[in-house]
Amino acid sequence: MTALAMSEKSQADLEEGTTCAPRFDANGLITAVVTDAKSGELLMVAHMNREALDKTIASGEAWYYSRSRKALWKKGETSGHVQRVVEMRVDCDQDAIWLKVEQQGAGACHTGRRSCFYRAVPLGKSGAVTLEFCGEKIFNPAKVYK
Repeated sequence: MTALAMSEKSQADLEEGTTCAPRFDANGLITAVVTDAKSGELLMVAHMNREALDKTIASGEAWYYSRSRKALWKKGETSGHVQRVVEMRVDCDQDAIWLKVEQQGAGACHTGRRSCFYRAVPLGKSGAVTLEFCGEKIFNPAKVYK
């Protein structure tokens, strides 16, 4: 993929055109929102650098960039829980990516759950907030991530 810099494209081109021109942030990253292609369940939010985005487009499997490890990683490389991309969308100003995936294996979260969003924040309360669990562990991460 050849992506053009924002300065090379007008706002109208970015918002209404057909050229893929992802806008990476100052760290060279773009946010990727990942949902299950069938259920629509939010599985995870991650980041991609240009290489991860290119590899995802070319392979049809999800690749990301780990900010903590400062490294490229293929989802499922260790766990076997690969994400096959069914559809990829870019938002209106091309600074976020939405991946609709078929999640292979038990789950997307390294904590052993299907989704990384397994705790709810109660609304309508003031003071200290106590998170509520809404997603059970479905696999043992210690066995999967060796």
